[in-house]
Amino acid sequence: MSTSSLTLLAVFLLVLLALAWPLGAFLARVGESEAPLRGLGWLHAIERGFYRVAGIKGGSADHAMGWKAYAIALIVFNALGTVFVYAVQRLQSWLPLNPQGLANVSPDSSFNTAVSFVGNTNWQGYSGEQTMSYLTQMVALATQNFLSAATGIAVVFALIRAFAARSTNSIGNFWVDVTRATLYVLLPLSLILSIFLMGQGVIQNFDAYKEVTLLDKVEYSIPKTGTDGQPLKDAQGQPVMAAQTATTQTIAMGPVASQEAIKMLGTNGGGFFNANSAHPYENPTAATNFAQMIAIFLIPAALCFAFGRIVGDIRQGWAVLGAMTLVFVAMTLVVFAAEQQAHPVLQSLGVDQAASTLQAGGNMEGKETRFGISASSLFAAVTTAASCGAVNAMHDSLMPLGGAVPLLLMQFGEVIFGGVGSGLYGMLVFAIMAVFIAGLMIGRTPEYLGKKIQAYEMKMVSIAILVTPVLVLAGTAIAVVSEAGTAGIANPGAHGFSEILYAFSSAANNNGSAFAGLSANTPFYNAMLAIAIWFGRFAVIVPVLAIAGSLASKQRLPVNGGTMPTHGPLFIALLIGVVLLVGVLNYVPALALGPVIEHLQLFN
Repeated sequence: MSTSSLTLLAVFLLVLLALAWPLGAFLARVGESEAPLRGLGWLHAIERGFYRVAGIKGGSADHAMGWKAYAIALIVFNALGTVFVYAVQRLQSWLPLNPQGLANVSPDSSFNTAVSFVGNTNWQGYSGEQTMSYLTQMVALATQNFLSAATGIAVVFALIRAFAARSTNSIGNFWVDVTRATLYVLLPLSLILSIFLMGQGVIQNFDAYKEVTLLDKVEYSIPKTGTDGQPLKDAQGQPVMAAQTATTQTIAMGPVASQEAIKMLGTNGGGFFNANSAHPYENPTAATNFAQMIAIFLIPAALCFAFGRIVGDIRQGWAVLGAMTLVFVAMTLVVFAAEQQAHPVLQSLGVDQAASTLQAGGNMEGKETRFGISASSLFAAVTTAASCGAVNAMHDSLMPLGGAVPLLLMQFGEVIFGGVGSGLYGMLVFAIMAVFIAGLMIGRTPEYLGKKIQAYEMKMVSIAILVTPVLVLAGTAIAVVSEAGTAGIANPGAHGFSEILYAFSSAANNNGSAFAGLSANTPFYNAMLAIAIWFGRFAVIVPVLAIAGSLASKQRLPVNGGTMPTHGPLFIALLIGVVLLVGVLNYVPALALGPVIEHLQLFN
């Protein structure tokens, strides 16, 4: 493990902490109060206008909801968003802002993409620059990047209010929460980041694609075909090849910076280009690469501080953030170690893989030389820990144990920072389980932040925790035993199994990254992954809101001599143990069939 890797990790965490602390204070004001915020008061009139559209009488934000009304509003809002995104894709060839004349997207791909972007997953089985028009990218996909992120923030605000409440039947108002999260948090931050990205070279235009002349001609061969369209073969049965020379290249354009900003800040991850953040127009410099990693973690980390402020004990926020950080650092160090070792197959061929002034050393397959092993490995850990899914290297090319870490970070339930909002409410669900287990050990009714944890809460916790493993394991099992599922595998054996396991882990946990070796843009995978995405998102949100409704109605008990502290090292260790235990127990057999076997085969 190199010194540069450790330095990069340390600087990353320090900058993240410095930015997340003040943002956490701001987020607490957004979630606690419905009043205009200092410096953004001019947005209040727009905010009230949205309330009128949502049917809140008189433009007032005081129409509180119970958890069931909140959940219904959330589901209906996201279902309508799904229909809208689907319709735009199916009609894009007749809509404006399509200078390339791109065709309508197929029904199964449109369905998968619509569910994916509404579910904050942004799984992409297509090549963005060859499939989606500028209008589709902006009006359908980028809009849902904002709204899906705002939905996650709304849910975590509702749960935090429940812990802070003294006894009420309300957990807030969904329309108020999603509006304030978008207007006061996501839009301003995205504007700032997009301006920075444009200054670094990320493009932002509506130009048609450019046809440019290559400095060096590229010669290649393609199979000749006969009049019947079938490949011609010689006497030995080999294809007859025709020499070709490429003198030009098509360079894609588009409004990239604006989408790139919310893609990262909202932990969405959908790339404008197929190469995602490995593309120089999305991520041109080391500065943009670092800024994008910070942007992915910024709001999830800041929400931890907002949580502590709203419940009246900032130590609670530090405890949750500490648990997330410790697991993240440990997993990142594993990726560093795995990727900085020599590939044994290349080593056996006598290929020099030692670090020097001319090369980074280690496994550079699938990585950008602009970023090297350290920045690529850190990006892989950040994007899968935070439910983002953006990539600046191909995870399919990671070493077996290096690829196992992104898998595990998703399979923990995307709670190690996790998605915007979803990471914190997922971690709080694990915190409830942790105090329940601790209560069983000492024979006391468990409490968390003054709220008794009883049978109803634990039933909802069980549903929220178990739904994603069921979706991942059942989906993987169906795919590996069906012809339609195995047809997409490019690499047979353990690695091919890992590709399928990664796809369903990414979908059900709303991450969106891929191993990239699986041909998933088929009716089978588009349908199966869309189902995993939808239920992985909303079958977790509804139980979380049910927990919020139950806790909000309970009196907040004062701290006494028998209250278990939930802000110290002991609780942090217990919380980490519960997260790791649940993740390991659910997925050990599947991991053994994939990356573990592949590692043993590679190094045997």
